[in-house]
Amino acid sequence: MSSFNTMDDFDFSGKTVLVRLDLNSPIDPQTGDFLDIRRIEKHAITVKELSEKGAKVVVLAHQGRPGSRDFTTLEKHTVYLQKEVGLPIEYIEGGLISPGVVEKIKEMNKGEIILLENVRFLSEENISQPSDVQAKTHFVGVLAPLADIYVGDAFATAHRSQSSIVGFPELLPSCAGRVMEKEILMLSEARNSDARPSVFSAGGAKVRDSLKVIAHFLDREVVDTILTSGLVASVFLVAKGYKIGGLEYMENYNSLIRKAKILYNDYPDKIILPEDLAADKYGERIELPLSELPIPYKISDIGSKTAKNYSEILRSAKTIIANGPAGIFEDENFSKGTNEIAKAIAESGGFTVVGGGHIATAIRNLNLGDKITHISTGGGACILFLAGEKLPAIEALKKAKERESK
Repeated sequence: MSSFNTMDDFDFSGKTVLVRLDLNSPIDPQTGDFLDIRRIEKHAITVKELSEKGAKVVVLAHQGRPGSRDFTTLEKHTVYLQKEVGLPIEYIEGGLISPGVVEKIKEMNKGEIILLENVRFLSEENISQPSDVQAKTHFVGVLAPLADIYVGDAFATAHRSQSSIVGFPELLPSCAGRVMEKEILMLSEARNSDARPSVFSAGGAKVRDSLKVIAHFLDREVVDTILTSGLVASVFLVAKGYKIGGLEYMENYNSLIRKAKILYNDYPDKIILPEDLAADKYGERIELPLSELPIPYKISDIGSKTAKNYSEILRSAKTIIANGPAGIFEDENFSKGTNEIAKAIAESGGFTVVGGGHIATAIRNLNLGDKITHISTGGGACILFLAGEKLPAIEALKKAKERESK
């Protein structure tokens, strides 16, 4: 029996359902167009099912955060979500808890879908607090009495303890949506897989979180091999004594280097470091062995020898977990490492799970998505879940089920 409810545990017919999605999508600052609508596509499954089961569907979602360039309304998201769901969706402009919104929710019919404004337009939503405190916010206090059920589907925001994520499950019967349910299932399966050899490809810039995952995986023998790239590799190389300029400006630099050094000393045969690197010399890609460090240019990718070595290891793996790009993937000159890793993962034929972000984009750009077992919608949430950390959204859903059984 699951520790949280799923959508199979409720009769939604005629019920008012608050469903929290994560529609947050990258937006081109020049055109305002979406660069990737993968999250919208995935969440459409949950919304469509709720509507077809006769629910009055009230969608809560966000885009960006206060102060960011992509902090926008959800008007355009509504258009894309409606297209994916294949049913009418009404965008409720300019409010979340206004009298007009309250009346609209009260007057909804079975199967109707509305999408409220960006929840982060409310200051309360941008404050992290425990679930019992979030349940007492004005936002939750206005909307919770109007609803019968809460569906938490925003896995990509599951590591945030915000009112729309953890407040409603304190007061309403709650369940995981289809995206949340699948993420937990697939990531748990990857973490518990006994198909060997098992490899974790650790790239990207989220060094602190990656070190947590590496420690968790190696201490519990979740994987046999760690392939490092991106900033993660650079931190390990510095910990091993190589000099790489620019890293000293990273937050918690000394602490990260210490942790990497301890990990490498404990598991020198399991943590694989690059043997060559690619640097950006005035816009040109140059490759160099580690013996040529330090150099006055920015390290921007793994080198060709490393890419080949990593690819061979990945192709022979039976379980692969990958998170983060191998280099500055947005620059075509430095996308080689990420693309080679993506191809090797797809060619392995094993159980493969890929975190959100650039590595997922590379797989999609190479049309390899159908060869990957699971591509996560989450970045930070995915990596923290894999590290064994408790995510507030999931804990809130578990707490809601426990409350029902008392």
